[in-house]
Amino acid sequence: MQKILITLGLGIAAIGVLYPYLRQLGLGQLPGDIILKGENSTFYFPVVSCITISLFVSALLHLFRSS
Repeated sequence: MQKILITLGLGIAAIGVLYPYLRQLGLGQLPGDIILKGENSTFYFPVVSCITISLFVSALLHLFRSS
């Protein structure tokens, strides 16, 4: 359990550090991401970005599991 929590924490920290660079690549602004702008609020749900990241992480895990 400790290894899982440490790995999860390091992964979240890495995403936080890499977020500005991922934003420059277009993640978070892909076609299909939902953005609803109201008068006083904005709702943002990155559907396609989440699917893209999920596919990438799944492929990486598959590569590491095969070795």
